[in-house]
Amino acid sequence: MISLDAFDLILFGGSGDLAMRKLLPALYFRHRDTAETGGWRIIGIGREDLSREAYVAKAEASCRKFVPAKNFDESAWTAFAGCLDYVKVDAREAADFTRLGEVVEQRPADTRVFYLATAPSLFAAISENLGAAGLVTPDSRVVLEKPLGRDLASADKINEEVGAVFDEHQIYRIDHYLGKETVQNLIALRFGNALFEPLWSRASVRDVQITLAETVGVEGRGEFYDGTGALRDMVQNHLLQLLCIVAMEPPSSIDADAMRDEKLKVLRALRPFTPADVATRTVRGQYRAGAIDGKPVPGYLEEPGIPADSRTETFVAIKAELNNWRWAGVPFYLRTGKRMQERLAEVVVNFREVPHALFGHGGGDRVPNRLVIRLQPDESLQLHLMAKVPGDEMRLRPVSLNLDFADTYSGRQWDAYERLLMDVIRGKLTLFMRRDELDAAWRWIEPVLDGWEQDPNSPRSYTSGTWGPAAASGLLGRDGHEWRQDS
Repeated sequence: MISLDAFDLILFGGSGDLAMRKLLPALYFRHRDTAETGGWRIIGIGREDLSREAYVAKAEASCRKFVPAKNFDESAWTAFAGCLDYVKVDAREAADFTRLGEVVEQRPADTRVFYLATAPSLFAAISENLGAAGLVTPDSRVVLEKPLGRDLASADKINEEVGAVFDEHQIYRIDHYLGKETVQNLIALRFGNALFEPLWSRASVRDVQITLAETVGVEGRGEFYDGTGALRDMVQNHLLQLLCIVAMEPPSSIDADAMRDEKLKVLRALRPFTPADVATRTVRGQYRAGAIDGKPVPGYLEEPGIPADSRTETFVAIKAELNNWRWAGVPFYLRTGKRMQERLAEVVVNFREVPHALFGHGGGDRVPNRLVIRLQPDESLQLHLMAKVPGDEMRLRPVSLNLDFADTYSGRQWDAYERLLMDVIRGKLTLFMRRDELDAAWRWIEPVLDGWEQDPNSPRSYTSGTWGPAAASGLLGRDGHEWRQDS
């Protein structure tokens, strides 16, 4: 069991979807498995007029829904519920923060975490009011949920406003993909083993594919999603962070700034987009009606809250390239979309073919070696190799070495938010974006946003339940490659 110093976690948006679906279940698990929890206090913040008892009841109903029944322990819940409180606060009303301060000061804690699970438009007001109420201490931390801005200018504005109250080392820009066990294992795979480093470069790697596919649509968030789109929602953060971990140089240590310095170098090495590149190296799509798991689903333009003439993309495919010594000439293909054929998140490293066909045409189908790092739905590592088929002839066929985390490691695996919340409380910044990383990511993305804005054409249509527009396959086909579709 782990142990923690006393802390307050003040959860803005405490009755919202993210808090109820992810954050509170994650905190329940960590509370259940922590040695000493007498110093825990979790204060939900929202505009709803809820009593503490009503908030605890709402949290319990949500945790019973999202925590598997086999993991929900009545005595553990009772102990966790004792840590919960609720304060009604309007983010723009300074007087409400005075009342919050009175509640917080009833029991001063070693660490004070402000988690802003709200719209980014409220980040500045919340930070300013926290500062004015004297609630920000040297040991305070603030967690900022994505999307952090719509472009570089708006991201800069948010960072400046939050940075006027919190120092950079107090700001935790969260990306839950970086908390996943397989992402941690990708770091371990690269830098904890001598086997892969000699192969991890343009000399041995043919291409890299990173896919984040969802089967769901906008899930009632039509107004939010239509103002965001897949490029801002998924590429600017999740996909680019995964690309950084795959492509970064070995850091001098696993300290936060050493890791983030190397990720920044990758972002700055990304080949910039010209207007012509936007047309040839990007594909944007929008799903139309189709079927998911045999059930009919509406098209994007039929979803509630979506304008009939919307040009917002629900699918993006990009060919990225790095202008550096290690990766020059190696394409990194990025792909994400909603209403796709299956829910899938994976990194695929395709190695080059052997230079000489030693076994001739009768040797079987030659397939290049491939490393597949699966993030969801099941976390695993697969190494695809060529091996001999039993029998007299020297015939080869692909085989897989499979590390399935559910089979290899007994017991329940931590959710990404569990790890990231514990890192915030313990003051570990390694898995959180630094401001210069965010700036570099926006600088690379902005020419694509501008190019699409000026393009008179609508996004390419694709049927729900497929792998996206045909043009996404053409993006790789021009290079003689194809997406890995088998699962």
